[in-house]
Amino acid sequence: MPNFLDEYRRKRSPARSPEPFGTGEARPGIFVVQKHAASRLHYDLRLEWDGVLKSWAVPKGPSPDPADKRLAMQTEDHPVEYADFEGVIPEGSYGAGPMIVWDRGPCEWLIEPHEGYANGKLLFELHGYKLRGRWTLVRTKRKPPGSKPDQWLLIKETGDEHVRRGGSFADQSVLSGLGVDELATRGTRALEVRARLIELGAPQRRLAAADVEVMLAEARDEPFDHADWIYELKVDGFRAVAAREGGRAAIHYRRGANATATYPDLANALAALPFDHVVLDGEIAVLDAQGRPVFQRLQKRALLTSHHDIARATAELPASLFLFDLLAFEDFDLRTLPLVERKQLLRIIIPPLGPLRLVDHVAGEGRALFASVRQLGLEGIVAKRALSPYRAGRFRDWVKVRIDRTEDFVVVGYTHGEGSRSGLGALHVALWKAEGLVYAGRVGGGFSEEELERALKLLEPLHIAGPPCSGPVPQGRGHTFCKPEVVVEVRYKEITEDGLLRQPTFLRFRPDKAPGECLAPGGPPVTAAIPRMVAMTNPGKVFWPDDGYTKGDLIEYYRTISPWLLPWLRDRPVTLTRYPDGIAGKSFFQKDAPHYVPAWLRTARVHGEGGARDLDFFVCDDVESLLYLINLGTIPLHLPANRVGRSPDWCVIDLDPKAAPFEWVVTLARAVHRLCDEIGLPGYPKTSGQKGLHVLIPLGEQLTHAQATSLGELIARVVEGRHPDISSTERNIPARKGRVYLDYLQNGNGKTIAGPYSARPVPGATVSAPLKWSEVGPRLDPRKFTIKTLPARMKRLNDDPTLGALSEKPDLLAALQRLSQLVGK
Repeated sequence: MPNFLDEYRRKRSPARSPEPFGTGEARPGIFVVQKHAASRLHYDLRLEWDGVLKSWAVPKGPSPDPADKRLAMQTEDHPVEYADFEGVIPEGSYGAGPMIVWDRGPCEWLIEPHEGYANGKLLFELHGYKLRGRWTLVRTKRKPPGSKPDQWLLIKETGDEHVRRGGSFADQSVLSGLGVDELATRGTRALEVRARLIELGAPQRRLAAADVEVMLAEARDEPFDHADWIYELKVDGFRAVAAREGGRAAIHYRRGANATATYPDLANALAALPFDHVVLDGEIAVLDAQGRPVFQRLQKRALLTSHHDIARATAELPASLFLFDLLAFEDFDLRTLPLVERKQLLRIIIPPLGPLRLVDHVAGEGRALFASVRQLGLEGIVAKRALSPYRAGRFRDWVKVRIDRTEDFVVVGYTHGEGSRSGLGALHVALWKAEGLVYAGRVGGGFSEEELERALKLLEPLHIAGPPCSGPVPQGRGHTFCKPEVVVEVRYKEITEDGLLRQPTFLRFRPDKAPGECLAPGGPPVTAAIPRMVAMTNPGKVFWPDDGYTKGDLIEYYRTISPWLLPWLRDRPVTLTRYPDGIAGKSFFQKDAPHYVPAWLRTARVHGEGGARDLDFFVCDDVESLLYLINLGTIPLHLPANRVGRSPDWCVIDLDPKAAPFEWVVTLARAVHRLCDEIGLPGYPKTSGQKGLHVLIPLGEQLTHAQATSLGELIARVVEGRHPDISSTERNIPARKGRVYLDYLQNGNGKTIAGPYSARPVPGATVSAPLKWSEVGPRLDPRKFTIKTLPARMKRLNDDPTLGALSEKPDLLAALQRLSQLVGK
């Protein structure tokens, strides 16, 4: 097996350079970007695989704008512990100059890296403090071994919320908070803090982190407002006193135990702070993908002891240290200073981004912060008297207000009481999830004697042999199970990653709630657990006045056509056009699902680009969901080319005639078909449901929306060049001069087309009908496909002739090469 670090070590001397030489523990799945002021200022991107950091020099640095394609020159592999290196490489050494850790974090490979490297395209997702979302490296030039390095382009992928057009990033280190030009001098922040402490008259005595006894908060049930108080987020983690002392980091739990070795990622950040001596108070947490502290993840970190496991955890479960107080700085003890002064100095010390995080505050408005925190699902708030000193022990100057989470649960059994509690000990409860009823844990606290007696009376007649739910249900002697018919309300701290309640307390019985309403909060859509009822309203209302078709006719059409329609709808966000009073009345588009839709109806959050807000689109995975939407007065269903969170399934060429003859549309559709045959692409035709035709070209999720648009444009322009008298790619209608518009722009992100089988709000109640190419000829008449005729046609055909547009994965690279030779001819 090759030693990947041979070249790295040949270029460096351990006697001259402070850089690591590759003896550390493996840390799979990490990345780092270092800003390096060597002979030329540049950024080094390093991605872990094969136990080393594969490296690229990026002269201009990463950009969050997909339009900025940044040159990346591949360099030698680096050891994994280089991800922590921040320092000055001395003169005379290879790469001499200061280097900061500009960003780092977990890296997730979206394409297997060896395969991607061989094909010249690496696709990965970064979870850093600055770089987030999907990125790609594309090789543009491959050099012979021993010659110049390979050339690549680093590009931000579209399609996630981390794209910023024309954007940039903060330039400081995520460890020290210093810019690369400040690293050698360690900046001026220490001078600023020292001068302010002298001005405030802070006592001069050195305070060690191990000697600190923390200040604690009293509990309170309700938030309050007061002009003399400040309010902070309460972080769900482990309390810690952290320090940089004598150039080394120290982390102590609340009761004094040393935890420095457990959190090397936090220790590295503390050691990088440009101060000789600093003592801080805060909370250690491990965050989820949404940036919220998850106590169970932190527990996984805290229980690790071996160096190997801890090293892996720094990559897989990176910790954050949320800091809310500054206790000591150099030879100054700050504990007697007012809290607001300590927090002002803390703001100067903590880097703006990184594993060390400043806990900010609001003044005077505790109720508003509490409401926001409740909405975000966080633990609570801490209120602190603004002028309070820092004192060991629990004082009323600090007050914590927890947010109780409550939920309704189905009772699936109970344990038998022990000791003083006779009869019932605790309830077994469950929630409905996509896979059915799933065990959520036991609830034993909060009962009065009367409630225990009532619970037994309710549950004894419901006894069954075994648990009516899946999951880690405790069984054996002492456990009794029952039919899932009783609902209780429970207060709890959180639902763990294992799906079990943490610190649950019984609140009350809920006879007003049905068991089917007890859904897992924030979980996947329920598809089988809840009975689905769609009550049809106003089925006799006439929707097509000239034809006499009613809303009931429309609903029956969609019910009948659903076996062929649902494959196109599944997992795809749908845009509705609603006609509450039929096609002669007013209509409106609807993308965002309202809050009152039934719990079983699936929705999917789709990120709004360009500053637009995120929307919860409807998703139709079954006939009940489809009929619910049609009952709203929906006539056409508009579909994007992509499924939720995925790349496009197809590229569409939309042949829009406006006033042009339909025979021109047929001619151009067949021209698109011939061109696709020439370049080796399949194509599938369908009527638009009005005057035009659509040709769907399967992509197999191999292109982005922008790339699909480019493919569509190339095809449209070749067809236009071959038929300039009857076709046009001009968006401006007068500029088309009566020719058929070859619309390729419907491939953009967020663009939609009338879905196959979609009814249209035009006289005749026509529909978008899938076709065979043998039908696309002089005798084709789109008007014959209606809500009355299409179901019989599909039963006769049995199979959808266009379904390949959803599943085929053609050789696009070969097709594009052939197509490029035809452009301009």
